[in-house]
Amino acid sequence: MIIAVASGKGGTGKTLVATSLALSIKNKMQVQLLDCDVEEPNDHLFIKPTITSSEPVCIPVPRVNYDRCTYCSDCAKVCVYKAIAVVPNGILIFDQLCHGCGACSYLCTQAAITEKDREVGVIEYGSADGMEFIQGKLNVGEAMPTPVIRRVKKKINHDKVAILDVAPGTSCPVVESIRDSDYCLLVTEPTPFGLYDLKLAVETVRKLKIPFGVIVNRNAEGESLVHEYCRRERIPVLLDIPLDLEIARLYAHGITLAEGKPQWQSSFTDVFSKIRSSLYERARHSKR
Repeated sequence: MIIAVASGKGGTGKTLVATSLALSIKNKMQVQLLDCDVEEPNDHLFIKPTITSSEPVCIPVPRVNYDRCTYCSDCAKVCVYKAIAVVPNGILIFDQLCHGCGACSYLCTQAAITEKDREVGVIEYGSADGMEFIQGKLNVGEAMPTPVIRRVKKKINHDKVAILDVAPGTSCPVVESIRDSDYCLLVTEPTPFGLYDLKLAVETVRKLKIPFGVIVNRNAEGESLVHEYCRRERIPVLLDIPLDLEIARLYAHGITLAEGKPQWQSSFTDVFSKIRSSLYERARHSKR
């Protein structure tokens, strides 16, 4: 089972939920925690894993053999990312615009273009108290996190419960992270900004046809605009986490909710049970 933990905006408590959910169920089943927020991974600050190995993430970028090149400009025409420009007596290659699709080298009739790997990030492997941990790190200055995210997701073990901590927002890295997930947890806060960005996230997961539910973090007593919206849209609210100064203190010291307040482990276990029941019902109805 793959559970993506996402949010329409930053600062909603997505990492708090992802780490606490993983720690709450790890003694009942095998769990992987994968940090797909490769531009700013921070799960390691809370679960404090032992990193045992790492590997680079590279994408192929073009290199031109000028002895063969006829300056026909076919490579520049086929590149939809404008990573190649043919100028008088030369070819400009913009490595950071290149997506590594290989179209330029494949279509070069003179075989003048070869490819060279360029490192854009790194994948790190480790464990924390018996739980497998994988994180991606995008190199500083790189513009494309998606190649690193894809490499992180290739390490998903489908025999385990994989929990993906996703970047905030609804951009390409988020879509790449939650794509092919079995369920998506959307973490929000009960504010007008939280509701606005939640609506964008809901639209995204609905277009991807991924089942989802909502967790409301920093919720004061009583109903909120978020609750009203979820009720109107028939979106399940799986958990309310209160506005609590002690939780904020724990988080500021790098302590997860599941560890700092162990009584919350049962709440996150209930969330997992609700997800599993929802997926079971969905599968049962699809067979009818």
